[in-house]
Amino acid sequence: MARPGRSGAYEDPAAALSAAAELLAVLHARGQDGVEPAVSPSQLRALLAVEGAEGINLRTLSDVLGSRPPSVTRLCDRLEAMGLLIRSPRPSSRREVELRLTPRGRALLDERRAIRMRELSAVLGRMAPEAVDALIAGLTAFRAAAAADGPPAGTDTSAAPASPGPRATSAPARVPDSA
Repeated sequence: MARPGRSGAYEDPAAALSAAAELLAVLHARGQDGVEPAVSPSQLRALLAVEGAEGINLRTLSDVLGSRPPSVTRLCDRLEAMGLLIRSPRPSSRREVELRLTPRGRALLDERRAIRMRELSAVLGRMAPEAVDALIAGLTAFRAAAAADGPPAGTDTSAAPASPGPRATSAPARVPDSA
């Protein structure tokens, strides 16, 4: 939806954000080839999900990743063989398996974050300070809007049912593809 008073590439804020997200994905991937061991995007998403919810079980990880349990089991097999993940019986229920990162898995995520920060810092360093401030303000507002419970600002809610309130779930949020 075009906004009045905007022109050019920024006429549609969603298109501008989509283009920025694509560029962020490129920047995120840049320089990752040298990180050992090499992991696929789906393996990285699984590691990030486990990091965010240490002790997560396979079924919950399947839900978070939006994948079928047999696929997630094979994914975890590969991560465990690489020394990045450990599976162990949950102390309270020996039939249930919990997932945890190994020190090597944590180190891999830390190294990938350091590379990403260098890439992003280089781009931000080429921007004017007031543009960086505006970007931070916009991203802060975007995160708040994305996390808000309810319809987007400016949406006609007169015919919409009342918001059900916070979700009652213990499962962690879905991990984005570009995490």
